[in-house]
Amino acid sequence: MKRLNLLGKTVSDFEDIMRSLGEKPYRGRQVFKWLYRDMQSDFNLMSNLAMTLRRRLDERYEFIGLHPTRHAVSSDDTEKFLFRLDDGALIETVLIPEGDKRTVCISSQAGCALGCAFCATGKMGFTRNLTAGEIVGQLLYLRSRDGQEAFHNIVFMGMGEPLLNYDEMVRAVDIISSEIGLSVSAKKITVSTVGVVPGIYRLADSGLKVNLAISLHVADEEKRKKIIPIAKKYGIKELTEAVRYFARKRRKRVTFEYVLMGGFNDAQNDALMLARMITGIPCKINLIAYNPVPGLPYRRPTDDEVDRFAQWLYPRAPAVTVRKSRGMDIEAACGQLAGKYV
Repeated sequence: MKRLNLLGKTVSDFEDIMRSLGEKPYRGRQVFKWLYRDMQSDFNLMSNLAMTLRRRLDERYEFIGLHPTRHAVSSDDTEKFLFRLDDGALIETVLIPEGDKRTVCISSQAGCALGCAFCATGKMGFTRNLTAGEIVGQLLYLRSRDGQEAFHNIVFMGMGEPLLNYDEMVRAVDIISSEIGLSVSAKKITVSTVGVVPGIYRLADSGLKVNLAISLHVADEEKRKKIIPIAKKYGIKELTEAVRYFARKRRKRVTFEYVLMGGFNDAQNDALMLARMITGIPCKINLIAYNPVPGLPYRRPTDDEVDRFAQWLYPRAPAVTVRKSRGMDIEAACGQLAGKYV
């Protein structure tokens, strides 16, 4: 009999499994902790379970994670991992060291259906949504390699649009933030969206304590439609209203990600429009110089051009940060993930 892989099952799933085996639900929480927190996937070594239950679990279930097929290390110590999933789909994960902390950028989809004009992932197209297990599996691999301090912050900024894989993303966050799971506070998790307005409202009402980042990139309606196709469906007004709702409902500051493309969205008027758009929204703005993607026509601005744009914004914007790109030499920087090895 083929055993069922339990990777991606939540606490409530494990409780249901135990009920189906005629066991008390709390046994499910014990197994959940063994697998996710203690990183012990051998049922026979789960010492607080009866031997008969261990044997039954071993007969019916397994816990198989992800293992990268490729691994690249940048000159700045950023690491990129390429995972090939069971059906052959490819995803990438990026681990970014920041002083004594590490941020991991995880994927929620194989490819992306939104087709943003400046993004390598959008250029490759959409394969499918990831399961909660495939999302969490990226993190479990790093823990298995580097231990509990493998990462400190998690950002859904890898391949895909997480709000278009909402249910599996939420299941993954449930496992990640559980005290008996990966035990990473939801306050250390950021969900990034290019502007899926219904998903922003849904996330605001969910009770999840995650952070929200908006991949904005331009505050001019017509310019935004040229580079972000979904902007034709959800305009600046609808997006801004959704962000205000999230910030008000969750009492959280929102991050706006703004990729600067030389000669396209880096003029003084672009900065002034952005400042007007965010008026009254508790937020910070991350400015990122465009990372070149082969075959795309956009230009990376100079450091002086980026600093000039930041000066136009501040103090009109409450907080402005210039974010330095990491991992460019291995195509691991923002917008460069394309499911290939360099």
